[in-house]
Amino acid sequence: MYNRNIKNIYQENQILMASPKQLIVLLYDGCIKKLKLAEFALAEKKFEEVNANLIKAQNIVQELKNTLNHAEGGDVAQNLDELYNYILSGMIQANVSKDAMLIRKYRAMIEDLREAWIQI
Repeated sequence: MYNRNIKNIYQENQILMASPKQLIVLLYDGCIKKLKLAEFALAEKKFEEVNANLIKAQNIVQELKNTLNHAEGGDVAQNLDELYNYILSGMIQANVSKDAMLIRKYRAMIEDLREAWIQI
């Protein structure tokens, strides 16, 4: 329990000290983590955990959508918005069908977005 508290404090400090760019990377990291946890849970047929982790991943993607600045972002923001909608729809489908290949597909997309964001 003590180690969990230290980890939580570290994570909170990391978020508080992060730049806007770093916050986006942290969101991507969180989404990737939840998708991996969903994959592991699916392999063990722990369907409630699959559902919970996919919903958390969807919530993170929704938060990424909420950060888009359409006024200043122009076509890039619009394209990201459409991509996030596609990913959200796919995650819902993956959750309903409990399809590991779909989970991996959307995790790979998020990983690619994360890498692209780091390059900016």
